[in-house]
Amino acid sequence: MAVSAASAIARRAFADGRTRTISFALLFAFVAVANVAGFKHSFPTLNDRLNFAHSFGGDASVRLFYGEPHELLTAGGYVAWRVGGFMSIFAAVWGLLAAVRALRTEEDAGRWELILAGAVRRPQALFAVLAATCAGVAVLWLASFVGLVLGGLSAGGSAYLALATVAPAPVFLGIGAVVCQLAPARRVALELGMAILAVLLVLRVVADTSTGAGWLRWATPLGWSEELRAFAHPQPAVLILPLVASVALLLIAGRIALRRDVGSGLIQTHDRTAPRLWLLSSPTALALRGERGSLAGWLFGVGGFAVIIGVISTTFTTAKLSENLRREFARVGGAKITTPTGALGLYFLFFVLAISLFACSQIAAARHEEADQQLETLLALPVFRRRWLAGRLALALGGSIVLALVAGLLAWAGARSQGAAVSLPRMLEAGANCLPATLLFGSLSALAFAVLPRATSGIAYGLVSVAFVWQLFGSLLGMPSWLLGLSPFHHIGLVPAQSFKGLAAAIMLTVAAAGVLAALALFKRRDLTGH
Repeated sequence: MAVSAASAIARRAFADGRTRTISFALLFAFVAVANVAGFKHSFPTLNDRLNFAHSFGGDASVRLFYGEPHELLTAGGYVAWRVGGFMSIFAAVWGLLAAVRALRTEEDAGRWELILAGAVRRPQALFAVLAATCAGVAVLWLASFVGLVLGGLSAGGSAYLALATVAPAPVFLGIGAVVCQLAPARRVALELGMAILAVLLVLRVVADTSTGAGWLRWATPLGWSEELRAFAHPQPAVLILPLVASVALLLIAGRIALRRDVGSGLIQTHDRTAPRLWLLSSPTALALRGERGSLAGWLFGVGGFAVIIGVISTTFTTAKLSENLRREFARVGGAKITTPTGALGLYFLFFVLAISLFACSQIAAARHEEADQQLETLLALPVFRRRWLAGRLALALGGSIVLALVAGLLAWAGARSQGAAVSLPRMLEAGANCLPATLLFGSLSALAFAVLPRATSGIAYGLVSVAFVWQLFGSLLGMPSWLLGLSPFHHIGLVPAQSFKGLAAAIMLTVAAAGVLAALALFKRRDLTGH
């Protein structure tokens, strides 16, 4: 009976995370196919590939995003650099989110106590949950493998590259499991885990961009993924590191979990200080209080990236880029990357992506509040449904505006530090240019929350990711304009290199307003739902 119960717990844990896992898996598969096809289309001749390798192979600003390249003259080497270097970060994020969701979220909601009150002992329940999350890693690997094979790479090399790409996921599952035992609540566990991820990512960036610091790759799981070197003198022995680290971290988490009380953490909170009543005046203020750590993290990440792209905006010159490469970059949005304003305009597409994801995260947070049954208690008070949702949307809007303006300001500061003649008003306009698409995606996420609450996160993050990848890789592959026009990213002017597209922005804002009104009306009528 205990075995069947543990099996049921594993199936339930896997089902709880299916939306997130499927969304990440589709992203992994699509990025794999698009990169293989993009390489074959953009660099059909050996001369094109040599020009690309000479232009970007030794450029520290490019290694900042993808890591150290190997064998850029082959499709496999190029894809291993682009997919393995970038998507390994997404694998790490998935692992951390999966661990916190499977362990701490369930515990904070009180469901872990109900499970342990039955015939299942704590070791069996913990093993079942961890087995379910590890099954999610297998799904990500399969999606990457299928995408690479469909793109035309060999099956053996694709299997190894897919393994290198998802290798950080089980390590961060272990990190997430440990921080869930240390932290007193889900929010603290997530913030602590993201802080560790940020530190390990910085170590990889320093290793890839600083002379003589390559040894730092061995200090971070993201560096281990690089050192596996798929399609470029593979080093399969490196797989021992993520394997040992994952097992060790999960064992440590398990030992702590078996000894601590349910609902607590090794980091204890104390109630001896005077109560802090700030931001308790309304449900919206309470939401801001609960999300302040997340907001600070987004602000730090966006601000840091803005400074970096400002600094590197002067590194792309005509001498370093071949004519073919300049044409490929121009296809994305028409900007000339060889000028600081052109580089900044192109890079700000990534800020549109990031700030849109932030808006979606706020809607997802509202959904978590409902799923954890906190909303039922709140709405039992004299709080109107539409007012509560409007407050959460206002919080998402306010946070998006702050992030957009900070991105514009700090990107300008970074560019000016390198002597680039970039206007501050134009850079603030570039930040504001992120908002129409952000509000559009935020309204669609709110509409999903009002109609299909259980699928909110998958729909929200999926729409943004698919739209961005469609615009980026569709442009590089030369797809027809009417097909590219399906993505809102296609209708964004690359400010400051280009003019602000007022008509497109007005249309997106109109659709966003209509979506918000519809979401408020529909949310008022539907029943609250749990997980």
